[in-house]
Amino acid sequence: MDLSPLFNTLNNIQILSTDLQSRFAEFVVEEQVPKKTILLKAGMVAHRIYFIKKGFVRAFYYKGDNQFTSWFMGQGEIIISVYSFFSRKPSFENIETLEDCTLQSISWEQLQELYATYPKFNITGRIITEQYYIRSEERAINLQTLTATQRYEKLLAEYPQIAQMATLGQIATYLGIKQETLSRIRAR
Repeated sequence: MDLSPLFNTLNNIQILSTDLQSRFAEFVVEEQVPKKTILLKAGMVAHRIYFIKKGFVRAFYYKGDNQFTSWFMGQGEIIISVYSFFSRKPSFENIETLEDCTLQSISWEQLQELYATYPKFNITGRIITEQYYIRSEERAINLQTLTATQRYEKLLAEYPQIAQMATLGQIATYLGIKQETLSRIRAR
C-alpha cells in the first residue's frame, strides 16, 4: 500500500519522524469504496478519520425529505465528521462517496494512541482541526457576504471538475440556492 500521498499531506503540516510514520503505517487501512457508499450515517458515531487517496466525497444532512450538502472534499484531503469523531457522539451529517474512491483511514482509538506516544503529532492534529474550523467559518461568511455567482465561482476554483462529480442539486444546496438559480448562473 502506497502511503506517500497521505504522508506528503501530513508532512506539509509538520514533518513526521520515521518512527511515527512506521507506527502510523501499521494502523492504516486502505479501502476501494464504490460511488454512492455512505461512510457515515447521521445518528451513528464516527469511528474513523479518512484520507482521500483518490475520489470525491460530500457530507450532507436531511431537513425533512430534502438533502442539503454541507461540504465537498477531494483527492489529498482528510474527511471527518469533526463533531462526532471528537465528541464520540452521533453525527448530524451523512458522508457519501460521489465517485469510486480509494480511502485510507485509522480509527479514533489508533489516533489517540499516536497522540499519546508521539506528543509532537498533537500539533498536526490541532492544525488539521483548525483547518476544518477555518473552512467552516469561511463557508458561513461566504453564504452571507458573497453573491450566488461568486460562491459558485469560488467552488469551481477549488474543484474545477465538480459538475462531473456532483449533481446540480447537491451543488445548489451547498451554495444555498435553488437548482434553477444554479442553472441560470451556469448558462451565463
